[in-house]
Amino acid sequence: MNLHLVRPPVADLVFQVYAKPLHPELFDILASRIWQRDDWRVAIHITRSGHVIAWQNRDRCLTELADVQVPEIINSRRLLHYRVRGEHTASLNCGTGIVYQTSFQVEALPPEIFLHVHDEILADGAKRGLLHNFQPNHRLAIAPLSLVALETRARCLFLNSFHTFPEENSVVKVQTLIEKVVAE
Repeated sequence: MNLHLVRPPVADLVFQVYAKPLHPELFDILASRIWQRDDWRVAIHITRSGHVIAWQNRDRCLTELADVQVPEIINSRRLLHYRVRGEHTASLNCGTGIVYQTSFQVEALPPEIFLHVHDEILADGAKRGLLHNFQPNHRLAIAPLSLVALETRARCLFLNSFHTFPEENSVVKVQTLIEKVVAE
């Protein structure tokens, strides 16, 4: 079995943010979890290629996508679009006091360091967040991992996402902050 049947190459990934919900049936969702607070709700979905994070409050909806390009998505209300390569940062003022900030990077690592980072993600995911451990293509193979960990503070939500690509010894890391800014 070719590992790309489990997870595509990193070069096929895109990072996008939309100011609208996206239909979950557009994605190959492997694990999901919903967190809700008094003033917001976030649905986190781990997909075969990465993740979909849908955050909303009563005024705004933001959907972050780190996955392969989905041709069925109409690009209306798309706020950000990047190929997943190197490192990128972005900040958006979404109105009604909501600020979205993100940073993502692709790290290609030497095999021994990749294995160490992979094991750290697996150990961390056992303690917090949403973790999906893919099945390896044979018993000695390293299985891809996806972890999305969430932290909340007053008026902000912080997400750390890690997606491993063992065939390429690469890790895609995404940090996202969604914050309610109070006017002074």
